[in-house]
Amino acid sequence: MTHYRTYLIDLDGTIYQGKTQFPSGKRFIDRLKASNSDYMFVTNNSTKNPAEVAANLTKNHDIATTADQVYTSAMATADYLVEKQFKQVLVIGEAGLREAIQANGIDIVDKQPADAVVVGLDRQINYEKLTEATLAIQAGATFIATNVDTNLPNERGMLPGAGTIVAAVQTATQTEPIVIGKPSVIIMEQALKRAERTADEVVMVGDNYNTDILAGIHADIDTLLVYSGVSKPDDVHGQSVQPTHEVDTLDDWSIED
Repeated sequence: MTHYRTYLIDLDGTIYQGKTQFPSGKRFIDRLKASNSDYMFVTNNSTKNPAEVAANLTKNHDIATTADQVYTSAMATADYLVEKQFKQVLVIGEAGLREAIQANGIDIVDKQPADAVVVGLDRQINYEKLTEATLAIQAGATFIATNVDTNLPNERGMLPGAGTIVAAVQTATQTEPIVIGKPSVIIMEQALKRAERTADEVVMVGDNYNTDILAGIHADIDTLLVYSGVSKPDDVHGQSVQPTHEVDTLDDWSIED
């Protein structure tokens, strides 16, 4: 198999499924550690901070992880805001997103004026939040979405994802958002900066062609699609651009030292 200096790895559907452990996911990470391969978990989840994501992997999936091995769409959004020099941001989102933005010295406001409006998953969404976001964008604020995932896998089923809230704001403003998370190239570019790697040195590993794999394709990064989650072979093989690599399970992937 091709040697990669760093693996960028999706979580849900790839390393685990909700609260369900994937033994193959743990074995994959164990092999990466044994070969001294660098890796970073790259997730569209903007609701949790990296320490919380790492704690979930460590405690619930027996994969010892530190916060610096995690890169979320909230972190990528904050990095983008800094890069574009936004100063005041109106946020629809939960603690993970707000913490990431504030940690970068950006002020969060509840109403206009605002330089940008950032929309992520917010399970306490209400009409007033939608109203303030709409008014700010209509007044000229840049519309940014952490991700446009339509659904959030849960033991109850496929719950509404951040994309449903983004769609509401988009409908009200008739404005297309700048999307940060997968399949956008932005999160991949930010992850490469964080990992201090170039595109030819890494591979994006995931279970969803429409998010993980397209993100890699858009960023000219090699991809490894594992059929343990969302995507199925019959659907993927009809796509015009194929993943660089495909495996039924991560146990099938050999890692070069």
